[in-house]
Amino acid sequence: VYVSGVCKVDGVSERERPNVKQTLIASYNTLLAPKVRAACMEITPVSAKDSYFISTCCSEQGRNSSRVYLSTWFYQFSILLRRSLKERKQESFNTLRVFQVISAAILAGLMWWHSDYRDIQDRLGLLFFISIFWGVLPSFNAVFAFPQERAIFMKERASGMYTLSSYFMARIIGDLPMELILPTVFLVVTYWMAGLKPDLVAFLLTLLVLLGYVLVSQGLGLALGALIMDAKQASTIVTVTMLAFVLTGGYYVHKVPSCMAWIKYASTTYYGYKLFVNVQYGDGKKVSSLLGCSHRGSSTVRCKFIDQDIAGQIRPELSVGILILMFIGYRLMAYLALRRIKG
Repeated sequence: VYVSGVCKVDGVSERERPNVKQTLIASYNTLLAPKVRAACMEITPVSAKDSYFISTCCSEQGRNSSRVYLSTWFYQFSILLRRSLKERKQESFNTLRVFQVISAAILAGLMWWHSDYRDIQDRLGLLFFISIFWGVLPSFNAVFAFPQERAIFMKERASGMYTLSSYFMARIIGDLPMELILPTVFLVVTYWMAGLKPDLVAFLLTLLVLLGYVLVSQGLGLALGALIMDAKQASTIVTVTMLAFVLTGGYYVHKVPSCMAWIKYASTTYYGYKLFVNVQYGDGKKVSSLLGCSHRGSSTVRCKFIDQDIAGQIRPELSVGILILMFIGYRLMAYLALRRIKG
């Protein structure tokens, strides 16, 4: 019977009937809970067969979880890589940057138009110009990468959208095709216009050195940007750093003071420049014989350049090894710097 919207059964209203849920909970706590607690506290011996079965199940679960983690990581990486390529395509190949690189290549080619192999001073000037241009440009562009993305990165990381490693690897791998195309175009134009060593192997080696040097310089910019995380401050620091690297690069000053000598060995420009020189002139014996130098002690300007800039320099294998360590070290530094950022 319904009276004023309240159901009555056998003279007892619904409001006066006991709560069924509370009754069940109270019954469980008084009757079943002590027995369940006692059963859980009991320690029963586990047979070898049962323990083997448990360990097998645990190992299977571990392998399945690792597979799930890897598949999730690669899925995040693929999504972030596609996004990075779309964003970097517009940034790397905008009209202004392409014009900047092509103009510098044509200008350098015209300034050193078909330079003579024996004009060592002019050739070394061109090689050092390439070292300066492709040391400063990639590092200065890369220093803004992480500071500009900091707000989005922190927001997405806080929401658990992806892991730091997948984001970082997508960023690094996505930069490779974008950062290596323009240096290749630059060298194709400048190398043959300037008349550098007319040999395909020498050209390919020069291109390989240039691309590696660009990646190392970019890594320096990424590391400084991730450490400082402020675009203006990071750009100032990278400018001062590259200025120190250029001054100690081995072209302007040969007798660096002992208190500044350590900068030379930390300079990316120094190792890149020495590799460029080694590809063009080797150990200097061939050009020394062409110029009639005794390889040591001659007072002519050309022979002094052979002694100071070509002969007796750091071994190319050591330069390559140090650049590889810098390539890995700078990116590892950037990754560790990003880990300290909390979402």
